[in-house]
Amino acid sequence: MENKKLAHELVHLLQARGQRVTTAESCTGGLIAGAITSVPGSSDVFETGFITYSNAAKTALVGVSDDLLEAHGAVSIEVAAAMANGARAAAKADMALSVTGIAGPGGGTLAKPVGMVCFGLSYTNAEKQPLTLVQLIQFGDIGRDKVREKSVEHALQWALDTLTT
Repeated sequence: MENKKLAHELVHLLQARGQRVTTAESCTGGLIAGAITSVPGSSDVFETGFITYSNAAKTALVGVSDDLLEAHGAVSIEVAAAMANGARAAAKADMALSVTGIAGPGGGTLAKPVGMVCFGLSYTNAEKQPLTLVQLIQFGDIGRDKVREKSVEHALQWALDTLTT
């Protein structure tokens, strides 16, 4: 329920500003885009999103370089930043949210445990300057569905907080 409320607030804020948003999602598999597009009128602010589950998709759809993927791995703040920047450019949007992580139940390592999620946010500020922010959140091994749900909530809240501060 929280995600629907956050998506509603984000859509209406973007409508008021005349801005557009896009997403580049890996571990959430389109859930952020789904939350946004569940809001009536979201077509005013959302045209496209990218589900970049594989490394090949990250490269082909949003321009993440093979070198970056090799150097840092798909689950990294560096790749999250590149996903957000690439998505914003490809969609010609004012803001892009990206997420890449390890939802589990397997796939984690000591360095990158299950529940580790990296977020990217690329946007144009009030001075029309492009900015890119990143965050790494350790949700813990709380189950695949919970990691994905909390990732959507975090991304939406982060976008709202960034736009209103």
